[in-house]
Amino acid sequence: MKMNRSFLLVGLAACLIWSGCEKDETPPEWLTDFSAAQAKAKAGKKRIFLDFTGSDFCSACKAIKKKVLTSTEFLAYAKTDLVLVEADFPLNTPQSDALKAANKALSEKFKIDGYPTLVVTDADGKELWREEGYDDETPAQYVAKLKAIKPK
Repeated sequence: MKMNRSFLLVGLAACLIWSGCEKDETPPEWLTDFSAAQAKAKAGKKRIFLDFTGSDFCSACKAIKKKVLTSTEFLAYAKTDLVLVEADFPLNTPQSDALKAANKALSEKFKIDGYPTLVVTDADGKELWREEGYDDETPAQYVAKLKAIKPK
C-alpha cells in the first residue's frame, strides 16, 4: 500500500511539472462592456475581438458562431491572444435598456452597417482589422487570418 502511494505522489508531481493535470479548460468569457474589455486587454497585453451580431435572426451570424467562434481552435487562440466582446442586436431576444444603449454606442463608434461584422482592435480601441459577413472559413483558416493581423 505504501508503495502505491509513492507511485501516486510521483505521478502527481510529474503531472504538475508537465502541466498536464492543471490545464485550464474553461473557455474565454464573452464580455459586453467595451471599457472592461479594454482594461482586460491592457492588463493581459491582448487585442480585442468584437462580434457585432444579430444572434437570433442573422443566418451568417449563426453560422460563424457555430462553425468558428465556439470551436476549440478559435477559443484556444482567443484565450491567449484576445479579449472577446459581443455586441448583439437581436430582434426577439430581450435585452436591458443599458445593454441596448451600450451596443448602439459601440456600433456607432465602429460604423457598423451589417451583421456579422467582426472587428479587431488594440487595447486602446484602435481598429486593426475588420471583416463583414462570413465566407464559410474553417476555424483553422479563421485563426490564421487573425494571427496575420499586424498593428497599423
